Amino acid sequence: MTKKQLTYADAISELEEILEEIENKEPDVDELTDKVKRAAYLLRFCRKKLRKASEEVNDILKSMEEEEEE
Repeated sequence: MTKKQLTYADAISELEEILEEIENKEPDVDELTDKVKRAAYLLRFCRKKLRKASEEVNDILKSMEEEEEE
């Protein structure tokens, strides 16, 4: 069985679920700790994806500007 790649949209969706569970279900301390750890991982994942996307867009724009100058 192959494991599905985590996407930005999946990570955001899971973060929203975690937030809703914490707000509405008041998990016990052990469950809360696990949820906070997972949320921290997902936040790092999303930041990395956004940073990479931003760099790629900037590279594309820079190359387009260079082409216009030629």
